[in-house]
Amino acid sequence: MSPFQLTRTLPEDATDADLRADVLHGLTRMPKELPPKWFYDARGSELFEEITRLPEYYPTRAEREILIDRAPRIAAETGARTLVELGSGSSEKTRYLIDALLPALDTYVPVDVSASALTGAAQALLEERPGLRIHAMIADFTRGLVLPASPGPRLVAFLGGTIGNLLPPERRTFLRAVREVLAPGDALLLGTDLVKDEATLVAAYDDAAGVTAEFNKNVLSVLARELGADVDPADFDHVARWDRDHEWIEMRLRARHALTVKVPELDLVAPFAAGEEMRTEVSAKFRQEGVRKELAAADLELSQWWTDREGRFALSLATAR
Repeated sequence: MSPFQLTRTLPEDATDADLRADVLHGLTRMPKELPPKWFYDARGSELFEEITRLPEYYPTRAEREILIDRAPRIAAETGARTLVELGSGSSEKTRYLIDALLPALDTYVPVDVSASALTGAAQALLEERPGLRIHAMIADFTRGLVLPASPGPRLVAFLGGTIGNLLPPERRTFLRAVREVLAPGDALLLGTDLVKDEATLVAAYDDAAGVTAEFNKNVLSVLARELGADVDPADFDHVARWDRDHEWIEMRLRARHALTVKVPELDLVAPFAAGEEMRTEVSAKFRQEGVRKELAAADLELSQWWTDREGRFALSLATAR
């Protein structure tokens, strides 16, 4: 049997159809919004990797610190023979988990919407760890979870604080979907960025070098390339704002002057008033008790809670009740 298998659960045209639907919905509602998943074309992915190395952007370093310190404990706690990673991307940080779980680990199941990201990461991992089996899934985990047959116990990892990009109703749906695929003995490893002072949070999303601003505006370049949108990123300013009531960061694009965005392929004309803002990302921040309650609502029990030494980021381990 080949050590690498790729399964597609998304239709070939799903990404194009989703983009069209999201743009049509997002540019015709008030206030306007676009989902953050459209940041991540090739250029957007490069920019995000650059963001993770910026001095202001602490989450990646903080989570890596926890993984280095706690991966052996996670392996001992779970005894996982299958590691499932949702939104796996380059699988860079996952290597700490994989190495801790070996040699008991039988199968790694990365789940992502990008076939190129999955195959590239799998090739690198198999070269470094030739005994590993990888069953990659081209899938959108926000539409529900369907996992391949693999030996248990299984550890489902959702790292990077990505759960914060989901609004509360979406988080409830997601956690319930995870619970449904967990068998007795399986576990969920969840990364959550934590509430902290406003200055630190805003700086992480509005760096001095302007990389995050370019990343935010890149969604407009995606619209221009994929849908023929008549839009100039230079007509918009990057905005990062802390919402104290919801305890989340919002990234927005603010029109510098009155303008019109035309999307011929959708027969869409979207006017922007001067100063009008379009939300492009929500990044919720969490507290331990809030995470515990959200897990409990999905019939999951928080069993372990680890933070980096500065208490900026947390990894939690949860099991089915």
